[in-house]
Amino acid sequence: MGNEVERSFFDYFRTAATWTPETLRRYLDEHQPGDYQLLDVRQPGEYLRGHLPGAVLIPVGELEDRFDELDPATLTVAY
Repeated sequence: MGNEVERSFFDYFRTAATWTPETLRRYLDEHQPGDYQLLDVRQPGEYLRGHLPGAVLIPVGELEDRFDELDPATLTVAY
């Protein structure tokens, strides 16, 4: 075997600061929806009880199999 490295979906995300709800609200107010993608990683029942407008539901357990639904060139805000 060569020097192959097994990767997880965590390898595809860069570390980012945690935003407060106020910081996120300000960001969403100051940017157009096409400038970012909102990713809700909770369970479907939680999503149905309430989510941010425009958020895409991809439960964290499905994320690795559904990466192709995300645009890697666009800022992704996950919650």
